[in-house]
Amino acid sequence: MIVAGLSTVVEWYDFTLYLYFSTVLARVFFGTGPQSITETLGGFAIAYLMRPVGALVFGHFGDRLGRRVTMLGSMSLMTVATLATAMLPTYAQIGPLAGVLLIVLRCLMSFSVGGEYTGVVAYLLEGAKDSRRGLITSCASAASEIGALLAAAAAALTVWAVPEGSLISWGWRLPFLFGAALAGLVLITRATLEETPEFLRQRDVGTVPENPIRQTLKRHRGAIGRGFAISALGSITYYVGITYVPTFLDATGTMPETRALSISVLAALTVILVTPVIGLASDRFGRRPTLLALALASIILPTAMFAAMVGGGTATWAGAIVLAALGGAVSAVGAVTTAEQFPGEGRLSGLALGATTATAIFGGLTPLFAHLLVTNSGWAAAPGVMIACVALCVIIVFWHIPETAPKYTKP
Repeated sequence: MIVAGLSTVVEWYDFTLYLYFSTVLARVFFGTGPQSITETLGGFAIAYLMRPVGALVFGHFGDRLGRRVTMLGSMSLMTVATLATAMLPTYAQIGPLAGVLLIVLRCLMSFSVGGEYTGVVAYLLEGAKDSRRGLITSCASAASEIGALLAAAAAALTVWAVPEGSLISWGWRLPFLFGAALAGLVLITRATLEETPEFLRQRDVGTVPENPIRQTLKRHRGAIGRGFAISALGSITYYVGITYVPTFLDATGTMPETRALSISVLAALTVILVTPVIGLASDRFGRRPTLLALALASIILPTAMFAAMVGGGTATWAGAIVLAALGGAVSAVGAVTTAEQFPGEGRLSGLALGATTATAIFGGLTPLFAHLLVTNSGWAAAPGVMIACVALCVIIVFWHIPETAPKYTKP
């Protein structure tokens, strides 16, 4: 379980580096025009649509052949894609084709991450004691945020240490080379993983599904919808409330690029600290009450936080911390709750159909929409309103969601 969690650190370092490095990548791959950052975020959105495809493909094999197979395959693909990104030619060398090649490799990464996160969530859930499912499964969120923290730190350090001219010509490659090296080492370590007790049980009693996707669609449509709603809120609070913030601060002129990346490091630390606390709270008080409280907070807080951040100074730092705590909390309880909506047979396919599909829509597209709203309207609170609207929609689902924490579930 430790190996599974540590592996996620590397996978999410490689994946989130794109967003934290977006202002640099815009200049490297899309030129210096006013639309370069929009094109960069648009590339992220396009690539993110591959995430549910990857989740379905890896999920099928994970439900048929085991969780271990999924996790090895996703890490192998991520290692190759990250190394290839580090070797790409730039816009200055080959023109617009550079941006196209970057997006193609981002699609491969997104395809990989689609299988990675669902595999790790299932692996941790199925290996945890019933009384600690929330805490242990939340480690998937914490591990991914540690990876994001490394990505934010690497991006900030590179921008700070490498002069602008060198940064655009070769310095931008350094964080990707570092990520590829880490991924290769973790791939070797991940080969030591054992299969989960749940999948071994299925294999022993002969209940491994022949067609897990079809079976899940037939028997668990309600669970797919609930997983979609949970992940919709988790995705928009994370990708708009955390990873988009550096771009938001730079676009509104609140902070220069270097300081905006530095604030992301603090946000990542906040998420890492909040995640186990919320995981424990969901074990102690139940998944449903925790989700309802977080949905209510998502309706009230984000709009005020985004509006306050443009004021600069303490308000900027405080707003970023509050948004990070909220996004981390939703992801923590969302990881275990979405996985518990499905039985072991077909669990990865169920997560792919519900949670990962929502992530592709509310995670991949929302940073771009938030950026367009902010730049075209000048309304700093727009990203917070986006989060509040999603929270208003899903809180109704949370009100009716069945409690899945074993402590509160009747035998």
